[in-house]
Amino acid sequence: MKHGRKLTGGRYTNKGKKKLHSLRGQQRITKLGEIKTKSMGTRGGNSKKVSLTQNQANVIVKGKAQKAKISNVLETPSNRFWARQNIITKGAIIETELGKAQITNRPSQEGMIQAVLVPEEN
Repeated sequence: MKHGRKLTGGRYTNKGKKKLHSLRGQQRITKLGEIKTKSMGTRGGNSKKVSLTQNQANVIVKGKAQKAKISNVLETPSNRFWARQNIITKGAIIETELGKAQITNRPSQEGMIQAVLVPEEN
């Protein structure tokens, strides 16, 4: 076969150079603890608050939001080992003063925790 061609005759293309906008940022993990946030610069000159540790959540109860203290992380669907380390991510089930709640936002990107009460199973 000719150099740079597939068996079908199609061409192989180069993947291109590494670009600055393609680089990944450092992974930010939100843990359970005293509230600690950090402001980060983003693309376009904007800034966003990043949550490093949190112990409060805005829990939606019957359409109204209430602040509740987080006591424990029960399970994390994305990684089962993160629940043991009390790492908070989207979809994690947490134990609060109001009961079990599921996190609906990305705390490492938004600087706060939003959650919805999970109905109790009987």
